[in-house]
Amino acid sequence: MNKLDELTMAVKNLEIDFQKFYEKGQAAAGTRLRKSLSDIRKLAQDLRKDIQDTKTQRKEEKK
Repeated sequence: MNKLDELTMAVKNLEIDFQKFYEKGQAAAGTRLRKSLSDIRKLAQDLRKDIQDTKTQRKEEKK
């Protein structure tokens, strides 16, 4: 699975806890939601790092 698929799946998975927290008022779902958002942030940071590394590598290959 590539990084974009992982990120997309993580966003889709938090939808259930989002609904439980905001629509049903379940406090535990809020905790899971915050953890999911933290995981998404980590995935996004990894993706940003990979993009930057790829750009740098391509730039060096042109020299």
